Amino acid sequence: MSDELSGRIRVLLVDDHTLVREGVGQILEAEDDLTVVGQAANSQQAVRLAGSTRPDVVLLDVQIPGWPAPATVTRIKEVSPRSRLVMLSMFDEPTGVRRLLERGVNGYLLKSVTRQELVTSIRTVHRDPRRIVLSISQASLTRLSEPAPGLSKREREVLVLAAQAYTNGQIAHQLAIAEGTVKRHLRNIFKKLGAISRIDAVNKAVDRSLLNRLVASPNGATEDASFEALDIPPSIRLLDGAGTSSLRSSPPGP
Repeated sequence: MSDELSGRIRVLLVDDHTLVREGVGQILEAEDDLTVVGQAANSQQAVRLAGSTRPDVVLLDVQIPGWPAPATVTRIKEVSPRSRLVMLSMFDEPTGVRRLLERGVNGYLLKSVTRQELVTSIRTVHRDPRRIVLSISQASLTRLSEPAPGLSKREREVLVLAAQAYTNGQIAHQLAIAEGTVKRHLRNIFKKLGAISRIDAVNKAVDRSLLNRLVASPNGATEDASFEALDIPPSIRLLDGAGTSSLRSSPPGP
């Protein structure tokens, strides 16, 4: 009898640690209504298996090798739209949690959850896709409920220039402001986006639709692009609402 006919919830496990996958797999297989239909160690494998197995639920480690978690979530939902996604992580940084919720995940659990909490979460999101299951700290939950901060017009201008590998002094000259003001804007940008570098800030601003991204193709057309790589080709262009500008790899930090 197939899992669909037997009513068992079909789960895809995604974690780069074999021991973790095997341990979680044993926990799930011990339940009468759960079964593991596949295991993946990186994002590419996860997307491929999601497309071939069409699981009911995907348990996805936030820090697996390959694409960033938000991009992996998007690709899984493209190949298996009906799958529910539950993230597993050692951390509950609010900005990261918010980005994943915006991508449509159904749950975010810390790896400190109990066996019962894990299986209950899987059953909950499978039964009701409108439910969001969170197991995070009270502090993170409080920050998560606060409105996501946006970027001011000046901060967007600074970020666009920083993405082009302009130095703080060059940005100050371009915008006719003091270099200390540039540093203050960059610190504010990093804090608002939860970024650790200039490229990370660009990625996160694009991901939250605070900036748009376009690539200039040889025929003059444009297409979506990713800024995840640190060595960014000069053909990539960033649209900031006023026009496009070439984007190169930029130095880290404010």
